[in-house]
Amino acid sequence: MVIVVTPFQQNCSLIWDPETLRGTVIDPGGDIDRIQAAIDQYGVKVEKIVLTHGHIDHVGGAADLAAALNVPVEGPHVADKPLIERVADQAVQFGVDGVKPVDPDRWISEGEQVEIAGRMFDVLHCPGHSPGHLVFYDKELRFAISGDVLFEGSIGRTDLPGGDHATLIKSIQEKLLPLGDDVSFLPGHGQASTLGHERKNNPFLT
Repeated sequence: MVIVVTPFQQNCSLIWDPETLRGTVIDPGGDIDRIQAAIDQYGVKVEKIVLTHGHIDHVGGAADLAAALNVPVEGPHVADKPLIERVADQAVQFGVDGVKPVDPDRWISEGEQVEIAGRMFDVLHCPGHSPGHLVFYDKELRFAISGDVLFEGSIGRTDLPGGDHATLIKSIQEKLLPLGDDVSFLPGHGQASTLGHERKNNPFLT
């Protein structure tokens, strides 16, 4: 399920196996009371927190939630370590209180896999929105968690520190679109879509 959190309207995902209730929280950007309420409502046994990248709206609640649930944090790529270390400064810029930097238990690189709710997702390093941005892809389900790389009808912004438009477009064209038009993806903001729909209709790609 998607829990939309913070004034940034960020998609925090709570994904679990319906049989075992083993679950994962992806990108808890804030509002951890709402995230915990969803966990309690569905009885999910959260095993870990996974991060796509290091911007405040995706990691702002990770340290507190990890402490509350006593679970490890995995991701993003180590290239986003400087962003995460400065997350408290980001918070001040955006007028957000009480944000602490998270210290991931595992940095993740392309070619590795990450377990999410009992399923193995391939890891794709897709820089451009941030240097260490990761996308997680389940090739059996034909489903990707794309963070802020690609959106329905748009792409991630590249005017933040570490962003680069050409690099982002290259990531989308070389890493995501070749996965196939039938692949659906859940972005970090807004509605889900398919790679085929975006390849044909997204003004940044056509």
